[in-house]
Amino acid sequence: MTNELSLCALALCLLASATFLPNTCQSQSGAAADKSGSRHGAGEGTAPCPMSAMTMPPVPPGAAAAGPPPKIPMATSVAPADTSTSQVIRPDPSDQITCGKVRVRTFADVVFAEPTLRDGKPLPLRMDVLVPEPAGTRRPLVVYIPGGGFVMSAKESALNLRTYVAEAGFVVASIQYRTLPVGANYRDGISDVKSAIRYLRANADRYGIDPRRVAVWGESAGGYLAAMVGVTNGNASFEAGPDLHQSSVVQAVVDKFGASDMSKIASDFDPQTQSMYAGANPVMAYVGADVTTAASPLSYIKAGDPPFLIFHGTADRLVSPSQTLVLHNALKAGGVHSTRYLLEGAGHGDLSFMGDFQSGLPWSSRQTMAIITDFLRQTLGSARP
Repeated sequence: MTNELSLCALALCLLASATFLPNTCQSQSGAAADKSGSRHGAGEGTAPCPMSAMTMPPVPPGAAAAGPPPKIPMATSVAPADTSTSQVIRPDPSDQITCGKVRVRTFADVVFAEPTLRDGKPLPLRMDVLVPEPAGTRRPLVVYIPGGGFVMSAKESALNLRTYVAEAGFVVASIQYRTLPVGANYRDGISDVKSAIRYLRANADRYGIDPRRVAVWGESAGGYLAAMVGVTNGNASFEAGPDLHQSSVVQAVVDKFGASDMSKIASDFDPQTQSMYAGANPVMAYVGADVTTAASPLSYIKAGDPPFLIFHGTADRLVSPSQTLVLHNALKAGGVHSTRYLLEGAGHGDLSFMGDFQSGLPWSSRQTMAIITDFLRQTLGSARP
């Protein structure tokens, strides 16, 4: 396997935990979801959780003029992980999550903000909201932030994991955010996540949300944004857009293999990959000159930040496992509750689009997902009247 990925391939790779359609490039909503709120689940017994049918979005007008997409290195070796402050687990790949015990209502393509791009045109940002039944109760909210290497943000990804969490009793909203192809940077991405949280609090009655109990959950690029949102609770510099009368503060963070210091994202990799990362790439382009300062969650950690649950695979060849270790140790040193799990032998989420159909199994195992739902129950609680 080559140790370079095209930008298109990287984006798919960083969309961890989705099922992919081969040789395609436009995101599609699942058949069970419609704009008015469809219902699915609650059949007899249980079945495999529904999977995302993912394709790449079109390149925005003008983006292709910049030339061919940069190549993203994929490491050929990964240094042994530091396990001294983390818990190592070895999930059974045959013990997969199942869904179908709880009926879930889906609200698809809900517009939550329309930020203005550099060309003066608005960009509608959308979310898909999964609401478990029965209605009439107030449930904690989990905002899911997809990966995508900062070049795409497909809200349709990880449908299996999102459905499982929704059936565990949480309203789960999967969101879009601005990315590099539309001229965005890290501040825009953080602002968009906070806009989604404010929108959902403003519309808590519609979706049966308890606005006092909100978590963010992100994978890869989304994990980075989730961490940034968590440590910037109350930071007005990232607040922009509609519903500013609402709070964007979150009560818990789940960060799956997100970076914390982009300047060292390849520090665990072989020398060739490290030298390749030193060149132009979308990760560094998104954070720019602020890479070790305002664009790093390490710059904002303080006592009183929400509790963190952090995951990384020891065989991750796209984001060095030490990236989440640095964040975890800094959180603990700052008096913040943080728990980090290392998945022995696991890589960067689901790489089935590259022909590796086993890679996603540790991440969708019953053990891994139970850790997430247990953490959410402990930090947010359960449904209330």
